[in-house]
Amino acid sequence: MIETKQLILRRITKNDVQDFFELDSNPKVHQFLGNQPVTSIAESEQIILNILEQYERYGIGRLAIIKKDSKEFIGWSGLKFEQNVRKDFSYYDLGYRLKEQFWGNGYATEAAEASINYGFHELNLTEICAAADVNHASSNHILKKIGMTASGTFIYDKTPCNWYTIKNPYN
Repeated sequence: MIETKQLILRRITKNDVQDFFELDSNPKVHQFLGNQPVTSIAESEQIILNILEQYERYGIGRLAIIKKDSKEFIGWSGLKFEQNVRKDFSYYDLGYRLKEQFWGNGYATEAAEASINYGFHELNLTEICAAADVNHASSNHILKKIGMTASGTFIYDKTPCNWYTIKNPYN
């Protein structure tokens, strides 16, 4: 578990399925993620099973973002070991996704910063990477704001994406 000023980041459980469905069935949430929102609880269950597998296999994975004051599930953030987005190499990926009603409050930035700190301080990772659709202004802004460096573009699923990296300053 990771705690910040406003948030708690905790492991995702199967009990989060309704919140995952609410998050991922919103077409606005998926505007820059291939425009394929989920349409069934079963799809959300599979997403959670994939995250649980990441925990088992690599010891890390996306974490639920819970607002401290209301105890609400507002989205997810965290690191995962990524092998599919960049076919030529594997890496530790930073990601975040919030329910629409929580956009614009700084929660994604706060969760992303906490995830990077965890990756460098607790996991002793040498580098963390991220990708964002070139047209997703908010996500690109967040990644730059938290200290990641843009280092080119690549195509994923026919979509141009910006590539970001940050090196562990403590190594």
